[in-house]
Amino acid sequence: MVKTPADKWKSTIIKYRKQCQKILEISQSVRYAGVINVYGRTLAGIVQPNLKPLLKSEQVKNEFFIISTLMSLRKNTASTVGKLEYVILQHQKVTILILQKNDLTYYVSINRKEKDLKKIISSIKKIV
Repeated sequence: MVKTPADKWKSTIIKYRKQCQKILEISQSVRYAGVINVYGRTLAGIVQPNLKPLLKSEQVKNEFFIISTLMSLRKNTASTVGKLEYVILQHQKVTILILQKNDLTYYVSINRKEKDLKKIISSIKKIV
């Protein structure tokens, strides 16, 4: 049986959701894991169960748009400075980890109090 484009899209989204789930399983400190496209649209995203999100829906849209724009603009410098490994945005309440693979951006928020950030980052890189 030939897969339709809709079937292919569904299986791709399921794959992203599974990746997000695996990222959440790395540590209780991981608050949110999401995959966004080049336009800032969420393809998959999961909040750690029993956690209240810090951002409202409109704030999330704006945040993802800003991040996707930043990542798109940075692509031009990759040939000069090398491939981007990851970006960390350190806030008072939360640490944001951004990784990129092809045209996808992985957006992960982690509790600010997490002590072993390097271990979490290396585990996430293996999943991505």
